[in-house]
Amino acid sequence: MTDDVDATAPLIKLTDVGKRYGNVIALRGVSLSVAGGEVTCVLGDNGAGKSTLIKIVSGVHRPDEGSFEVGGEPVSFASPRDALSRGIATVYQDLAVVPLMPVWRNFFLGSERRRGFGRIDVGFMRRTTKSELLEMGIDLRDVDQPIGTLSGGERQCVAIARAVYFGAKVLILDEPTAALGVKQAGVVLRYIVQARERGLGVIFITHNPHHAYPVGDRFLILNRGRSVGYHDKRDITRDQLTALMAGGTELEQLAHELETVSAGAARELTEEAKDLGVTPTDD
Repeated sequence: MTDDVDATAPLIKLTDVGKRYGNVIALRGVSLSVAGGEVTCVLGDNGAGKSTLIKIVSGVHRPDEGSFEVGGEPVSFASPRDALSRGIATVYQDLAVVPLMPVWRNFFLGSERRRGFGRIDVGFMRRTTKSELLEMGIDLRDVDQPIGTLSGGERQCVAIARAVYFGAKVLILDEPTAALGVKQAGVVLRYIVQARERGLGVIFITHNPHHAYPVGDRFLILNRGRSVGYHDKRDITRDQLTALMAGGTELEQLAHELETVSAGAARELTEEAKDLGVTPTDD
């Protein structure tokens, strides 16, 4: 990172960012700011633009419109490696792990510690994996066990600890709780808070406001590639967040339509009962 980076600036800042794929507008006018020690939740249903936003921040794609700054300095990433070199790490839902390899091998996968004559330093990597997981509150009795034997939540947490160890300042989590049960989702949410407490800026991508609200400090709601809300936690309740994500007025209109359909069906059943000589009851 260059010497003229503003230490008081947000870790990352996107302003009016847009992205097109041919004639398809994937994102338009989206702004986002992430500071250290803060969790920014990006919410939206499928097709809302969450994946495109991830790809821009993680260096997979360049935005077609708007500006992207890291530490107050304009950037234009050519690859995910560029983003990683600036401290932006992404943990995807489909974790890149080798299930039959031990936890410690997966922790250092592609970044093995070596000593004399190119031999890998197994002892160092085992000890470091154990201690780094403990720092995140993960107490594994045996880091030699295959990572495939861990639960989905535990594997997510190993990936988070790995990113922290290798110098991530901004951690992007792509739907980390989507395929997990209630208990395992809670495990992952706890480690998201741990990452925030260690000073990282976390971008938590999710479609579940009930997972986002307990850990989030800011909430960006996307719908069809546009921002429909960007709020500090103190300015929005869980119910308001849920309503915004669900479509608000669209949801109310749907509820009204369903009530109308139900009332019409009830009238039809009553008329049919009368035709058959049956007297309807309230039971």
